[in-house]
Amino acid sequence: MGRIAFRAWRRGFREADLVLGPFVDQVGPDLTGEELDSLEALLGQDDDHSLYAWIIGAEPTPAEHETLVMRKIRAFMRDHVAAAVAEGAG
Repeated sequence: MGRIAFRAWRRGFREADLVLGPFVDQVGPDLTGEELDSLEALLGQDDDHSLYAWIIGAEPTPAEHETLVMRKIRAFMRDHVAAAVAEGAG
């Protein structure tokens, strides 16, 4: 998980870091091998702005990345953001 966590936390686009880093830390250990492969493919994307837009639904996600992992990331983001707002962030 070390390499995946590093790539998730250091995307170069803060908004993506704040979703993907905590996702990998909290959900990553429970992902299946197939889900980890999907996550690695997603993290291999060079355009962080598009990746984040896919996560928040601002742009359509390419079919190859519309996976169970992407659905888990979106659900995590909704829960993560809701929890941060409840704690007074934003």
